[in-house]
Amino acid sequence: MQLASGAAMLQPAPVCRPCVGSQHQAIAGRPLAPQRHAAQATHRHRTCAAASPVNLDTEEVNASEDLLKRASTSGVAKDEAFDARAFRRSLNRTGRYTRKPMNDKASLELMDEHGVGYSVRGLVRQMKDNGNAWQQGEVKVVLAESYGYCWGVERAVQMAYEARRSYPDQKLHITNEIIHNPSVNQRLQEMDIQIIEDEGKGKDFDRVQKGDVVILPAFGASVQEMQTLNDKEAIMIDTTCPWVSKVWNAVDNQARKQHTSVIHGKWAHEETVATASFATKYLIVKDLKEAQFVVDYIGGRHSREEFFDFFHPNAYHLGFDPDQDLQSIGIANQTTMLKGDTEKIGKMLETAMMQKVGPAELKKHFVIMDTICDATQFRQDAVYDLVGHQDQPEAALDMMIVVGGFNSSNTSHLQEIGEHKNVPSFWVNGPHCIDTATNTIQHKTSWGELATTTDWLPKGPLTIGVTSGASTPDRSVEDVLDQVFRIKDSSFAGIKPLEISEEELAAAAAERPAEHEE
Repeated sequence: MQLASGAAMLQPAPVCRPCVGSQHQAIAGRPLAPQRHAAQATHRHRTCAAASPVNLDTEEVNASEDLLKRASTSGVAKDEAFDARAFRRSLNRTGRYTRKPMNDKASLELMDEHGVGYSVRGLVRQMKDNGNAWQQGEVKVVLAESYGYCWGVERAVQMAYEARRSYPDQKLHITNEIIHNPSVNQRLQEMDIQIIEDEGKGKDFDRVQKGDVVILPAFGASVQEMQTLNDKEAIMIDTTCPWVSKVWNAVDNQARKQHTSVIHGKWAHEETVATASFATKYLIVKDLKEAQFVVDYIGGRHSREEFFDFFHPNAYHLGFDPDQDLQSIGIANQTTMLKGDTEKIGKMLETAMMQKVGPAELKKHFVIMDTICDATQFRQDAVYDLVGHQDQPEAALDMMIVVGGFNSSNTSHLQEIGEHKNVPSFWVNGPHCIDTATNTIQHKTSWGELATTTDWLPKGPLTIGVTSGASTPDRSVEDVLDQVFRIKDSSFAGIKPLEISEEELAAAAAERPAEHEE
């Protein structure tokens, strides 16, 4: 494919105003919370062509430059307040920041060729056209009603492909895996987009030079990473899912009310790290058990010592005081967590605060807004529906196959549903997990155990339910099913792709599920 010349194709452009963030205290020499995860900025620059600047009046430029200077890790006064939301907005004025896809036809076509977009001609597309079902010899496959790529994930991958086309001669980096899918991340590395990984000592941003292009992944990036990249005058392509930004907006509103954000999530997950970095004060709770501990503490049933023994130090901001910081709280969540659990945690904490301050004062001490990503819940509901007819012979499944990255939080919850319903479930992250010669499968359980099962596909007719995580492209599902069909029929030569026109192909490639539109 012929790449565009220079940076003419993709130019940073203004975006809608409700960007997100929250207020912080930025201290010279120390990055913003969560401090334990932050990398220090360095300043080794080289001359390199950057994107064309946006035309602004002098007053606006001066105001923006002042804010960016104050946001710099080397230019912040020790006692000076830092507004992360205003900082992120101001990046729009640098000429080095964009957060909107272009819908470039050539990039979409390359995604289809690489199998990292939606299926437009393959088996998954044909199953959708056939009532989400497929019969291949003795095997009947039933595809979940909601599965696979969500809009925010596909959007992020598309923007990465567009960035590579727009900047063919510049170094491209990404601050983490763009999504939790090994095949997609491998494709980006083959396109010479280098992942800046944390190998236990924090991310090393020394490799990023002035004018380099840095992609922020679908999970988002912490505010201190954005500050570091701004200091380096890197070009930022921000692919953060708007639903993640919605969570950031929630913690910003909570911070402005002087509330501590109680975040339902996993403190080591990239998305929660980023969300916490936009909060002034925060506490991260992983599950109902941890939420119950908070409820009990608010009710006076635990000591400070018990609190700090119970929670990991990375689960709260530096200087956290449970006696003071749990006086007023707000609820937010990691978008891949179980919707039902987030709702239960919200109700538990609301009840605890009502008992503490009384109904008349509740609104002053407790705030909640809906930050749950519906795509996660849609996929879970669809699996519940698949496994919910085991008492009906014509609809019962013999097994479930769940396809998704082994480090994918939302995929683990899909696997969990089948296990709890006692349906044999096999979670794989790609076709390489299945050995067709020996009928052996390597798979993962919802609790994290890697297992190997021999003779996993029995002889005779089978009905298999199939779903995939929100970071899983359709091609991965198709490749896994090809392996299944080969085990059952050694002469299987693949599914014939649909024959469609170039116009139909372009239209299909540009389709996105309506569930995630802003």
